[in-house]
Amino acid sequence: MGQMQTLTSADGHTFEAYEAAPVEGSSTRVGSLVVIQEIFGVNAHIREVADGFAAAGYRVLAPALFDRVERGVSLGYSGADMMQGVELARGKLKREDALKDLQATIDAAGSWGPVGIVGYCFGGLMSWLSACELSGLSCAVSYYGGGVAGELDRQPTVPVMFHFAAEDAHISQDDVALVQKAQPESPLFVYPADHGFNCNHRATFDEASAESALDRTLEFFNEHLG
Repeated sequence: MGQMQTLTSADGHTFEAYEAAPVEGSSTRVGSLVVIQEIFGVNAHIREVADGFAAAGYRVLAPALFDRVERGVSLGYSGADMMQGVELARGKLKREDALKDLQATIDAAGSWGPVGIVGYCFGGLMSWLSACELSGLSCAVSYYGGGVAGELDRQPTVPVMFHFAAEDAHISQDDVALVQKAQPESPLFVYPADHGFNCNHRATFDEASAESALDRTLEFFNEHLG
């Protein structure tokens, strides 16, 4: 079980971040991870994801990026919550502000060693942008990042891994092909699942795909952080 801490961005904005420490008795790994939320805030699922990586031996920070526009956002996956999340992520939160807060989180995590970053959905896009625009990272993982295909006019400065879903109505296979073509050196995997397959709070959860993606992600982090 983790705890919230307060971080400060370069422009003076303060925001909360969920911190999960390695579980006692686990094989503590080198470095730390930044986990980037979906459009639903640092909700129960994202905290569980952070706890899972902590159980694997990493120190983890999951920043509350929506604190810029509304504090304490923790949404479910119903229609009303979905609409609120979309409005916050696409209508109210400025991408440049989110990147400022991610840089502050990376800087904080850097005190524990090399830093990897992983994001889901909205976070998958922000993970890709972080790999291209921010400093202090050693690697990045993007899970079904909507909009990545429209941001391929930039190059990452660290190794990146991509996870996509074959049945994703939000991200076409044409877009996946564009990502693969633009980043041929980056490992990219497509699973027989739908958008959000990693989230066991959603109807689209696919246990086999989630486990396979997590195994690959942990291997990637071990390679680039260890």
